[in-house]
Amino acid sequence: MVNLLFYISLSIIWIMLLYHMFLAQGGYLHFKRYERVIPSWEKKMRNIEIPTVSVFIPAHNEEVVIKQTLTAMSRLYYPKDKIEVILICDNCSDRTKEIGDQFAEQFPFIRVLETEGEWKGKGKSSALNYALQNSNAEIIAVYDADNTPERRAVWNLVMGLVNDQKAGAMVGKFRVINANHTWLTKFINIETICFQWMAQAGRFHWFNITTIPGTNFAIRREIMEQLGGWDTSALAEDTELTIRVYNLGYTIRFFPAAITWEQEPETLKVWWRQRTRWARGNQYVVLKFLGKMFSLKQKKIMFDIFYFFFTYFLFFFGVILSNVIFVCNLVVDLDLHIGNVALVLWGMAFLLFLTEIMISLSIEKNQLTMKNMFYVILMYFTYSQMWIALVIYALVLETKRVLKKEEQVWYKTERFKVGEGGNKS
Repeated sequence: MVNLLFYISLSIIWIMLLYHMFLAQGGYLHFKRYERVIPSWEKKMRNIEIPTVSVFIPAHNEEVVIKQTLTAMSRLYYPKDKIEVILICDNCSDRTKEIGDQFAEQFPFIRVLETEGEWKGKGKSSALNYALQNSNAEIIAVYDADNTPERRAVWNLVMGLVNDQKAGAMVGKFRVINANHTWLTKFINIETICFQWMAQAGRFHWFNITTIPGTNFAIRREIMEQLGGWDTSALAEDTELTIRVYNLGYTIRFFPAAITWEQEPETLKVWWRQRTRWARGNQYVVLKFLGKMFSLKQKKIMFDIFYFFFTYFLFFFGVILSNVIFVCNLVVDLDLHIGNVALVLWGMAFLLFLTEIMISLSIEKNQLTMKNMFYVILMYFTYSQMWIALVIYALVLETKRVLKKEEQVWYKTERFKVGEGGNKS
């Protein structure tokens, strides 16, 4: 029985590793091809009436970063009579609104909106819904309060929607602005690059599927109105929105020409709380749609739901099971027959892990370095193992919440001071 369980756990791990290698290859192919459409897309933009766009920035006590964010927004390349930047102050008790008002006085296309009534203090989704009620642009773009989009980021997102009528949403790429600040941000920078080119670009290339992130995306207003806005019960409102957009029959396109730079946690405490929210949010989405999987209109979404189920449930179950059996066998003879084969499989799995990441890092300029490879090896034995503990912890919290019928509590990621202009390295 123990041997069977060990084989099952290894099979689960290898399925995920091989799948991500497949995605890494798809991500590289997407990188080689995505720019080909830009000349024809730009030509069409010169011959049409440019659509109006509202940029939503939900903010709760963001005085540390909001000046840098609004400075980037003030420099966006987009006709100023066609764009409005809305800073959504949600129950702020610091200088966020004051700083926003200063920008609004200087730039007419920037305005500050304070949540009130039933929308106040309920988290990001509620703030976004409030802004949706108080705007009327044809396209909605969303950025987190710590983001500094490059000048053409919004233009490229809108350009994608104009030229791809089947796309309900356009998703850009995000990079880590404080990548070199701490050992943790170095890990997150590598993780982020891999996510962009494997989970986003790779899935889009092979399956025409991409997940809406929490920032740097644009979506058609008519879709948000048809869906009734963002789900205020979802901690991972972006993943939940993704499934509903696909179920309407639209596609979501990954267009890495739209780039934003965002701040990542610099301490383990902040990382743990942020990632726990992400894990719980994705677990909520899986459980919400798993039972409805076969009734969804767009059957290809079944594949993505199963992918999240595999990631947040089966894969970590396989890793935990194999680790437990391996450790127990060191103390008590479990009569494992796999012997040296296990070491060979582990070694091959480690090499496959390195290869996947090397492919992704090679896409980004100056990222495939000896220093980063050292951090990748270190990540395998530290950062990746931390994720296992985190997912277990998140699952316990989410199970407790469901059993006790508790409301979701939104955690706002703590920000850190970044120098003027950021650290785009």
